[in-house]
Amino acid sequence: MKLDAKIPKGPLAEKWENYRGTMNLVAPNNKRRIDIIVVGTGLAGASAAATLGELGYNVKVFCFHDSPRRAHSVAAQGGINAAKNYQNDGDSVYRLFYDTVKGGDYRSREANVHRLAEVSRNIIDQCVAQGVPFAREYGGLLANRSFGGVQVSRTFYARGQTGQQLLLGAYSALSRQIATGGVEMYNRHEMLDLVKVDGKARGIIARNLLTGKLERFAAHCVVLATGGYGNVFYLSTNAMGSNVTAAWRAYRRGAFFANPCYTQIHPTCIPVSGHYQSKLTLMSESLRNDGRVWVPKKKEDCKKDPLSIAEEDRDYYLERIYPAFGNLVPRDVASRAAKNVCDEGRGVGATGLAVYLDFASAIERYGKAAAHAEGIHNPSAEKIKELGRAEVKAKYGNLFHMYNKITDEDPYRTPMKIYPAVHYTMGGLWVDYNLETTVPGCFALGEANFSDHGANRLGASALMQGLADGYFVIPYTIGQFLSKEIRTPKIQNDSKEFMDAEQDVKSRIDKLLNIGGNQSVESFHRRLGKIMWDYCGMSRNAKGLEEARKMVQDLRKEFYSDVFVPGSNDEFNPELEKALRVADFLELGELMIVDAHDRNESCGGHFREEYKSPEGEAERNDADYTYVAAWEFKGMDADPALNKENLEFNDIELKTRSYK
Repeated sequence: MKLDAKIPKGPLAEKWENYRGTMNLVAPNNKRRIDIIVVGTGLAGASAAATLGELGYNVKVFCFHDSPRRAHSVAAQGGINAAKNYQNDGDSVYRLFYDTVKGGDYRSREANVHRLAEVSRNIIDQCVAQGVPFAREYGGLLANRSFGGVQVSRTFYARGQTGQQLLLGAYSALSRQIATGGVEMYNRHEMLDLVKVDGKARGIIARNLLTGKLERFAAHCVVLATGGYGNVFYLSTNAMGSNVTAAWRAYRRGAFFANPCYTQIHPTCIPVSGHYQSKLTLMSESLRNDGRVWVPKKKEDCKKDPLSIAEEDRDYYLERIYPAFGNLVPRDVASRAAKNVCDEGRGVGATGLAVYLDFASAIERYGKAAAHAEGIHNPSAEKIKELGRAEVKAKYGNLFHMYNKITDEDPYRTPMKIYPAVHYTMGGLWVDYNLETTVPGCFALGEANFSDHGANRLGASALMQGLADGYFVIPYTIGQFLSKEIRTPKIQNDSKEFMDAEQDVKSRIDKLLNIGGNQSVESFHRRLGKIMWDYCGMSRNAKGLEEARKMVQDLRKEFYSDVFVPGSNDEFNPELEKALRVADFLELGELMIVDAHDRNESCGGHFREEYKSPEGEAERNDADYTYVAAWEFKGMDADPALNKENLEFNDIELKTRSYK
């Protein structure tokens, strides 16, 4: 199938503005006749549902939590990017665009990324108007800080709770629409299938998680804003409920899945402490503004108290290898560097799989500045530390508190221990410039789509994309589809297509409940995660990927012969919910492996050991792989079909990334 990204013609900087002025519209009186389903109530879903409701559409929005406020967007800590140039340090729309494409190792679509950079400026104004309590400078202006992969300060933040505060803003907008009746909210409902009628997405099958009842919902189109699939690795920074089911069911119904092997490994995570863990905890990338990453130079020092290791015996390896960016290199680069020093035997902590993130220098620097401001010209070392710790606490206090509660160590006095972990997924449903999948009428927003981040996401860009898609893109582009649907009568949910889809879901549920095996769902998920991490995690190679595919296939067969799912369908049954999600992860895992094996290059977070530079950096193959890999479902007994969207770089030179 030839993929048409529907990128508008004209100069890059004018595409979005011109397109908005010429695209098809739905008149206000016709919007009242149109029904839209939005699945997911994180930043992308809540902002989209609120905005579409405000425009006059009839919106049904679905959330498997008890409240939209529990969406995983709340977990984002460090900030949200925007090209405001408040710091007067040379930032611009073009620089944000350039940094994002470069950070993604030149594997993203120029037109979408430039639009993202443009509307980033509007997001901040929108959120300030909603009352989001962004940090401010002494004079009252919004504060900014730096994130990895850039040399400007463009990240707006609300201490270490940015995602939570932004979600509360979107939730307030959504609540207003619910109160007016423009949006109908369905809590504790999980989408289990997409319904197509005459080739178009016309509804979903959802399970009421409290009663177990399967329910049919119809609309003129469906918007999926259901997040990423990082939990395929079991151990990740994602909430335990995060899953791939909605996107995967759309894939099974004909929506192509793009770049599934692109997984982001976040370098700043609290290390694994034991086999009993079910999730990992992220420490914000913002900490790398002031924290310095190091390991001992000598292996014999790795078990020593870090405070006893002399400065000359420490290897600040990011500053040494990447002097231009230092500790603020992109996440994929920082993660591989941490893995490399640990593989050399210089990792720290009980497992040897950790590096230090040290704030001693920042505490001293801030302490001296604070002492000077207070007129203390010869402060003692203790006074400097006291004042410096207070400054650091004002910036990162809740993050330090969280680290202390989890590890029982005081990061003000001894360095944090961190190690890379699965965080974000750049792959997702393939979408065109309108955010429409290959199934007409099915749209995907935020982390559920693939479009903006290429092979690696820069920090503080997830919140930016989610809100950009929800507030400022889909409200326009959805009209390209709906303008042709104004004569379409209300979609009925009792057609053969809806009844067949409901029966398909019921059959899947009955199959799982009737296996009656001996192993828990959790045990299969844990085993799948280990396979994915060991063979398709921070590094991959052809032989390992071939072995992993067979291992996942065997595990899936074992799952369907020996899993035990207690209870019944017609009740509150969290184990059944989990079983349905893990069943989809077992299929997704294989597709990720197929995609990683097919892409014979290293780029961003996809690091194939066979393709690296003499210095050990990722080595792209632009001659053969400058494309989006969009996979098409061909049935469980057939290999997926590869469709390619060739990427063109007209405004950015395609060259090897360097952060040195």
